Amino acid sequence: MQIIRGLTDFKIEQKSAVAIGKFDGIHKGHQELLSYVLKQKEKGRCAVVFTFDKPAGLFFKTAGEKELTPIEEKRRFFEKMGIDIVIEFPLNKETASIPAEAFVRDVVSGKMNAAYIVAGSDLSFGAGGRGNSHLLVAMSRQLGYEVCIIDKIFCEGREISSSLAREEVEKGNMEIVEKLLGRAYEITGSVQNGKRLGRKLGMPTINLYPGEDKLLPPNGVYYSYVTWEDQKYRGITNVGLKPTVNDTLCVNVETYLYDFDGDLYGEEVTISLLHYKRPEMKFESVDALKNQMRRDLEDGIIYHNTKS
Repeated sequence: MQIIRGLTDFKIEQKSAVAIGKFDGIHKGHQELLSYVLKQKEKGRCAVVFTFDKPAGLFFKTAGEKELTPIEEKRRFFEKMGIDIVIEFPLNKETASIPAEAFVRDVVSGKMNAAYIVAGSDLSFGAGGRGNSHLLVAMSRQLGYEVCIIDKIFCEGREISSSLAREEVEKGNMEIVEKLLGRAYEITGSVQNGKRLGRKLGMPTINLYPGEDKLLPPNGVYYSYVTWEDQKYRGITNVGLKPTVNDTLCVNVETYLYDFDGDLYGEEVTISLLHYKRPEMKFESVDALKNQMRRDLEDGIIYHNTKS
């Protein structure tokens, strides 16, 4: 998969099918949109995703900078789906001021050589957000591309959106998040060295330290899966600060794997959070923490057995 990042001067030579959007979370609505682009590969068109190199909310200061899927996670997902080219367009004062008509003519039709464009019905682009799906359709005959506008899809009566998924992650409602995304909420990273306290307690764990741009659910204990080299292992995960043994403010994601006995330091793994069990808490002693961990592990076995 080719990545074009931070450039305004590029040209796709092959006729392309383009999906336009922010794609935070790559939820079920995004996946449906991307499926239309991928079908165009049968016509010899390359599958292109157009997004920005930073969250729009961060640039316009309308939202926090934390994302459901930071850019590295998006890239992995797009590549796995079969996208050919990802354009991470620079978002700055100059590009944000491009008139909507010029954006369609010069960037979408010109630089991306779009023969087919698919976008959500709530699409907005160009200076002041004046561009929308109606403009795409209006300019299609003049510029010679097809347009497919995808309506919103719903989950249990609610419109699926990145905002909704973000709200549910922040509440720790991981089962609802899974319904919205079509997969469990994931945290991917390289396994780092910790204090090895879990090993000393007879419960060895792996540690991830997510980037500051990754949205995390509430601190607490979660039932989870760990994926490494296409193999899935049952786990139980603590998201938080480990206040009983730490005095740091660095949030980490620490996971015990039920079905694995090996060294994963330096390896890239994905933690899938399935269910919120309890909040993180500070115990009076390490022994009290150890006893609670044992109860958590026992409950986790019951949970995973019911999921199998």
